[in-house]
Amino acid sequence: MSTRRSELAAFLRSRRARVRPEQVGLPTGPRRRTPGLRREEVALLSAVGPTWYTWLEQGRPINPSPQVLDAIARTLRLDPTETAHLHRLATDEAEPVPADTPEPQVQGVLDALAPLPAAVLDTRWTVLAWNAPYGVLWRRTVTAPPDERNVLWQCFTIPACCSPFAVDRDAELRHLVATLRAEYRDDPAWAGLVHRLSAASAEFAALWAAHDVDARVTRIKHYRHAGAGDIALTVTGLDLPATPGLRVLVYSPADATARNRLDWLLAHPTAPVSEHRH
Repeated sequence: MSTRRSELAAFLRSRRARVRPEQVGLPTGPRRRTPGLRREEVALLSAVGPTWYTWLEQGRPINPSPQVLDAIARTLRLDPTETAHLHRLATDEAEPVPADTPEPQVQGVLDALAPLPAAVLDTRWTVLAWNAPYGVLWRRTVTAPPDERNVLWQCFTIPACCSPFAVDRDAELRHLVATLRAEYRDDPAWAGLVHRLSAASAEFAALWAAHDVDARVTRIKHYRHAGAGDIALTVTGLDLPATPGLRVLVYSPADATARNRLDWLLAHPTAPVSEHRH
């Protein structure tokens, strides 16, 4: 079974388990042992054969039509991001090879964005290029060895006490893993990162096993710095069409307080990142 088909099988099982029978008009019954829906119930509600659906959930090499996948998505109550993920996993079409380096002129764009922190990341959250303000904001990341210059690696391998997230660390980490899952690709680089993170962090392994997916959207992150305090930053992602799979992230202060604290931080670039040194 290919890795993509294995991912499809696990994703379908995880989504089926979370749908309660009463949500789709089915009786619960005292003798029900399966969490969520049974395979044959998903097949019935999606108007497909139970054997065919079982093969799909087992990761067998069958080719469902987009219409059938949409029917399954409706039965499993998938949101648009999850539905798009289902379609990607169920197709055998070759995906574009993602770029691993930005074009040289992109560095000039990053530098011109200062004093706003900005960086180029790939779909695995690996930092490939950055400007000086980003280097101050994420100093641990950019000074790490190249194979650890990854946002997920840094966030999951530092103690919780030293987390850069000031508000709701757990939600931020869930979002990071869910966006990684949504961008999943069947290639050794992906498998290697997931394997290393799972071995290094039980927390990551548990979140990865949940098979949640989420979209990368403009949102506010609350960054914690020992000297500057908590800084609310709006993170905006901009795709780079000339280099598939790469995008620019720009961090903008969300309010006047954040602007003042970011200015202080950029004026004191060597201030301790956290109160706990490690």
